[in-house]
Amino acid sequence: MGLQSKLVGMERLAVLAAHLSANATFVDISPAPAGMQEQYELLFSPKATQFLVDLVQTFQTEIDTMLRNRIARQLELDQSGSLPDFDPATAHIRTSDWKVDPLPTRLLDVRVCLGDVSPSNREHLCATMASSAQAVQIDFDDGHCPAWGPHLTGLANVVHLVQGRLSHQGQRLSPQAGPVMKLRPRAWNMVEHNVMVGGRPVNGALLDFALLLAHVGPLLHAAGAGPWLYLSKLEGAAEARLWDRIFVFAETRLGLPSGAIRATVLIENILASFEMHEIVHALRTHAAGLNCGMWDYSASVVAKLGARPAFLLPDRSKYVDMERHFLRCYLALVVQTCHRRGCIATGGMAAKLLAGLPTGDHAAVIAGVRKAKAREIEWGVDGFLVYDPALIAPMLALWEERVPGQRNQLHVTRGSETFGAADLLLMPPGGVTRAGLALNITVGILFIFHWLNGRGHFTHRGAVEDSATAEISRSQVWQWIRHRATLEDDGALVTRTLVAKAAAEITRTLRAEHRCPHQAHRIDRAAAIFMQLVSSDVFPNFITTLLSTDSTFLAETTAAAPCPRPQ
Repeated sequence: MGLQSKLVGMERLAVLAAHLSANATFVDISPAPAGMQEQYELLFSPKATQFLVDLVQTFQTEIDTMLRNRIARQLELDQSGSLPDFDPATAHIRTSDWKVDPLPTRLLDVRVCLGDVSPSNREHLCATMASSAQAVQIDFDDGHCPAWGPHLTGLANVVHLVQGRLSHQGQRLSPQAGPVMKLRPRAWNMVEHNVMVGGRPVNGALLDFALLLAHVGPLLHAAGAGPWLYLSKLEGAAEARLWDRIFVFAETRLGLPSGAIRATVLIENILASFEMHEIVHALRTHAAGLNCGMWDYSASVVAKLGARPAFLLPDRSKYVDMERHFLRCYLALVVQTCHRRGCIATGGMAAKLLAGLPTGDHAAVIAGVRKAKAREIEWGVDGFLVYDPALIAPMLALWEERVPGQRNQLHVTRGSETFGAADLLLMPPGGVTRAGLALNITVGILFIFHWLNGRGHFTHRGAVEDSATAEISRSQVWQWIRHRATLEDDGALVTRTLVAKAAAEITRTLRAEHRCPHQAHRIDRAAAIFMQLVSSDVFPNFITTLLSTDSTFLAETTAAAPCPRPQ
């Protein structure tokens, strides 16, 4: 680095230090990870930091109330034995005629979206933005681990991408020319321990939103490319209204016109499924649509109602798919709600991978994904997600076969159908298999292991696994222990002892694959955390909430390799 560059860097540091000193009462940010001072200074500029502080000061009380209301709602369900249902007090919203503000043209075509794109992996991020997909979900949530170094790397990569400083195979990337960028901040359950405002850790969703919007919001709007978001793990319309107030605040503060921010809400919670119209109505100036997430949604049934024997969910590997009645009705209600209100309905993600498979096996994998996605197209979705970019071409071909020349299916109204609480709460028949139990234990332990290594997703048996599959895996094991489910194979009862024995066998196999003593220790730690999760008396709501407070995560994942400079 030349003398002039060093002086410029020192000046930036001085400005940032003076700003933080002036706001010492409010802001306390951990130092930059080794080799990441440039990205750190970029992200925590005086303007962005002040925007974050203002958001926290304005909305933290509401966030606290919202999180307490979640606890109160769970207690009410547990103590009363009642079931979720459509609220008569908001029937007028569900039955009256209204639509969201017209969507930007680019948001009307999201037929194939690449999902689980962790922005900390710059090579993969750039490859997805150079692809022929209509959209890319840039994920700071389910497919991403928010360890301090990787998280700052991901945020900086997005800023560099929007600034036009990244390229792929010699081609400069631009949000104007590439796929639609959908930024997915962390959910409300996550906290950023490395940033404190007013003596309290900042909510992870608020931090991600603040830094992304401050740096790229106006740029994306000027390019006609956003800012457009994915919002995950909402439990009802009240939470959507909170996000809407945050959007209005951000638009005013950043000089964006009303409605510039648009959001797709993931309906991945059983309580939210009874408030779809209300959620869209709360965001009607900022709504882009709703999205389905089969595994998180199924796990939420266990989280909210799983202590009741009537809601025992059978082996997901054998008995749970989108053709089950409760999931089919859930997706149909998403389509019906969105199309009645003039916004986009998207299906779930195909997690299958072609990479690493023999070429001769590709056709079978593609055929399986085609079958599942053809069913979603038939039901009226406007798009769906895939993880592997190699699936983009065959999925675009599928769209052209099924609905030639159409960018969406907003004309498919499903208006004559009605769905009641019984439809959304009907558990599928089926039992538990030893293979399914082993799969759930393996996915759960491996997810925790990779999380402790700073990675939010991994590949296993030809598919990508993330927190969604980890949630359903550990939820099912917890529920099977709680209700002493019987294995179909031999009639054995699923007990803590049986699960611990299976986990020990799986852990021995994993230790043999990871001979490094440091990694072997993390495997043991992952297995111990998994057993803690599935043995808990009170169901832990989110696996990532527990993991983000684990001492191993806090102590060992704050460092990251230096972020490469933009090409």
